Amino acid sequence: MWRIRVLRDDHSAANAATLSQMREMITQQFPLATQAETLKVAERLRRPMAEAFWPLVLVAEDFNGRLLAFASVFLYQPLQLAHLEFISASPSRAGSGLGGMLYERLREECRQLGCTGLLFECLPDDDAITDAQILKENRQRLRFYEHFGVYPMINTGYENPGKPSDPLGAFMMYDDLGSGEGLSRAKAQAYIPVFLAYKYPKECPLPVGQRVAQGFVDDPIQLRAPRYLRKTAAVKAVVSAESQSPYAIVVNDQHEIHHVRDRGYVEAPVRIARIRDELNKTGLFKELPAESTEDSHITAVHDAAYVNYLKKICKTLPENQSIYPAVFPIRNATRPPKDLAMQAGYYCMDTFTPLNGNAYRAARAAVDCTLTAANAVIDHYSMAYALVRPPGHHAERRAFGGFCYFNSSAIAAHYLSRYGRVAVLDVDFHHGNGTQDIFYRRNDVFTASIHGDPVHAYPFFSGFADETGDGDGVGYNLNIPLPERITPEKYQQSLKKALKVIRDFSPEYFVLALGFDTAKSDPTGTWSLTAEHFRENARLIAKMPCPILVVQEGGYRTRTLGQNARAFFEGFYEGRTK
Repeated sequence: MWRIRVLRDDHSAANAATLSQMREMITQQFPLATQAETLKVAERLRRPMAEAFWPLVLVAEDFNGRLLAFASVFLYQPLQLAHLEFISASPSRAGSGLGGMLYERLREECRQLGCTGLLFECLPDDDAITDAQILKENRQRLRFYEHFGVYPMINTGYENPGKPSDPLGAFMMYDDLGSGEGLSRAKAQAYIPVFLAYKYPKECPLPVGQRVAQGFVDDPIQLRAPRYLRKTAAVKAVVSAESQSPYAIVVNDQHEIHHVRDRGYVEAPVRIARIRDELNKTGLFKELPAESTEDSHITAVHDAAYVNYLKKICKTLPENQSIYPAVFPIRNATRPPKDLAMQAGYYCMDTFTPLNGNAYRAARAAVDCTLTAANAVIDHYSMAYALVRPPGHHAERRAFGGFCYFNSSAIAAHYLSRYGRVAVLDVDFHHGNGTQDIFYRRNDVFTASIHGDPVHAYPFFSGFADETGDGDGVGYNLNIPLPERITPEKYQQSLKKALKVIRDFSPEYFVLALGFDTAKSDPTGTWSLTAEHFRENARLIAKMPCPILVVQEGGYRTRTLGQNARAFFEGFYEGRTK
C-alpha cells in the first residue's frame, strides 16, 4: 500500500524524515546536483512566500513512511508557470508505473493551482553523445514524456546557452498540461531569464538569460515532432472524477445498525439520509468507500481500558436492548462493580447515552470513515467530508456521553498531526469537551469551539472562556461561549474571531467538527441560524488556506437538516472558487 501526497513543510517528524530521504535520493540519482540545490527544496517549504517561486513537493510513500518517489516543483506566480526541478523514483520501483502516476498527479496539481504550463530541463538525445548508456537513458526519459504529449522546444538556442563546459546544453521541455495551448514567445522570453538567474545564479545571471531568450523566434514556441511514439490527436486536459466532483465524501454505511428507538432519543438514522439526499443533488462530491483502519488510531487518543470496555459490553448485550448508567461509582475507583452494566458509570458522563449491541460497531465504522476522509485530504482533495453517526466530539479520553462513543474528529486530528500542525474548530451548538480533553496539554493541535455557554447548555461542566490549555498546551485552546439567544450576526463575528486565531496558528490541516444543531428550531439548541446563514459561514471557513476535513457531529431538526447541509457545502464551494 502506498499513496501520493503533497509535502507542505518540514515541521513534523514524519515530514522531516521524508525530506531527509528526498535529499539522499537526489544525491544518489542526480550526482550533478549541488548540495545547495538539495537544501533549497526544504528552504522553499520553510519560507513559501519569500520569493516569486513557490514550492510544490509531491511524495509517494508507503504507510511506513518509506519514500518511493518524489517530484519537486516551483511555481512562478507572476506568469502562472510551473517548473519541474526533480522527479525521481527509487530503483526498486523501476517499471512499476509509479513515475507515470506521480507525473500525472503533478500535472493535476499544477492545473488546480492555475498554472497554464509546466517547463523543465531534460538532457538531450543527440547522436553526438558518445556514452551509449547515457544516450540510452536520455532517450528513455524523452520517450516517457512523449506519452504525455510533452516535447522539447525547438528554434530557441536554449540547448546551447553559452556554457562551454556543457556544449550540448539541455532541452527545455514544455507541457501544456493538456490544454492544447502553446507557449507564447513573449511569455517564454519573460520567463527564461528569470528562471536561469534563479536556477544558475553564477553561470547565467540575468543578462545572460536575456541573451538566451532572444533566441526564441517562433510565436507560439514550436515543439519538436515525436521521435519515439506515433503522435496522436492533441490531448486536452483530462477532466478527472476529482475535477468533476471537487470534494470527497465518506458515508458510514453501518450507521443504521445503531438505531435507538427510546422516546426522546433524537440521534436517529434519518439524519444521514436527509443530508446525503440533498448533497447528491449538488454534484460536489465523489463518494469514497471506507477503508478498515487499525485500533491503534483509536487508542492513540482514547484510554485502552475504556475502548476494551465498550467493545466487551456491547458484545454482551442482546439485540434491540439498551442500557443506561444506573450508578456512578467514581468515589471508589479501586473497587468497581463486577457487573459490566454497573461499570458504565465509570465511563459515562450523563444518563441519556445508551450502550447497546451495535453502539461499538457503529462508532468503530465512523472512525474508519473519518480516517478514510483524512487520507483523502492528505492524498489530494482540498476538502473531504466524513458523513457519520454516531457523533463523537463529546467523547473524552476515557468517557462517553452526549450520544458520542469515539471522538472521530480527535482521532483524525491526531492522525493528521504526524504530517504537520492541525487546527480543530468545533461549530456544534454544544461544546466539544471531548476534543478539548484529548488535546488540552498539546501544542501541535490547536482546538477551538464556538458553542452555547455551559451555564445553560450541555455539557455544563466544560467550555468556559478561561479554559485555554495546560502545560505545553497553554494558549492552544480557545472557547467562545455564547448566550442562550444570539443573532446570526453575532455568531458570524465569533466565527471570524476563531478563524483569525486559527490562521495565526498556520495549520497544515484543518478539521471542522460540523454541527447543524445551531439551526433554528433544533430540539437540542436555542439559536436561529437558517440555510442562508450556513451558506455565508461556509464561505468564510472555505477561505482557510489548507486542506479541510469536515466531520459530521450534531444536527437534529431533520425537516431542515438536509437543506442546511446543502447550503453549507454550496457556500463552501463558492468560498473556495471565488
